[in-house]
Amino acid sequence: MTRRLLDVQADFIEALQRPEAPVPASIAVRADKPAKKRFDVYRNNVAAGLTQALRATYPAIEKLVGEAFFAASARIYLERHPPRSPLLFRYGEAFGDFLDSFPPAAGTPYLGDVARLEWARLQAHHAADAEPLSIDALAAYLADGSERGDIGTLRFALHPSLDLITSRWPIVSLWAASAGQGSSDDVDMKRAERALVIRPSLAVETRALSPGAFAFLAGLRGDMTLQQAAIEASEAEETFDLAEHLQGLFAVGAVSAINKNTT
Repeated sequence: MTRRLLDVQADFIEALQRPEAPVPASIAVRADKPAKKRFDVYRNNVAAGLTQALRATYPAIEKLVGEAFFAASARIYLERHPPRSPLLFRYGEAFGDFLDSFPPAAGTPYLGDVARLEWARLQAHHAADAEPLSIDALAAYLADGSERGDIGTLRFALHPSLDLITSRWPIVSLWAASAGQGSSDDVDMKRAERALVIRPSLAVETRALSPGAFAFLAGLRGDMTLQQAAIEASEAEETFDLAEHLQGLFAVGAVSAINKNTT
């Protein structure tokens, strides 16, 4: 591939993504069909396709801000953040950061965190599959032989779809109300929320976590032992109950493997 062809392709791509850019000189001109008019068809198709991709990824954001605001925001976003992958479901990762610094969204500062929650849900949907273990698997593991050691020394491999998001805003309640899975009456804008996103089977699940549960999962995700994660959780929430949260850990499908501690 010659350097000239690479330059032509780069100019063509840049012009597609920037409405104010002139039509590339490489475009053939026909007297009966002006080049700009023809090229604008491609520009509009690109903008419409990328906007639709963002709309599919961030339905709660569109619900919160309205169709017109979302479309205008998406158009500016795609000018600043052109796609880097041919896979449209990978487009829009920086949308949350964009909303954080987008002046027209200054009055709704929670949008960035809600967007990050929706992005986590998309990543969970496309994450690798893994069979979640039940609490019975832990009992069997501990009962199987004398070399298993103390339960506190165990480390758990968490489900590959699992993600954790913390916010000073009620992001789970906002998302649920916007997605039709909750009521706007349940949204307390003064309440910070921590979110668990996971897809243990076919459907992506989103749950609000207490401070202790969030710290517990974050510790296990950071390769802490069960005892170390429990200490972190107790420091975050005085009433943290290890037995209760250990049951919940397996019930939500968060554990995909049990590993013996190797120091």
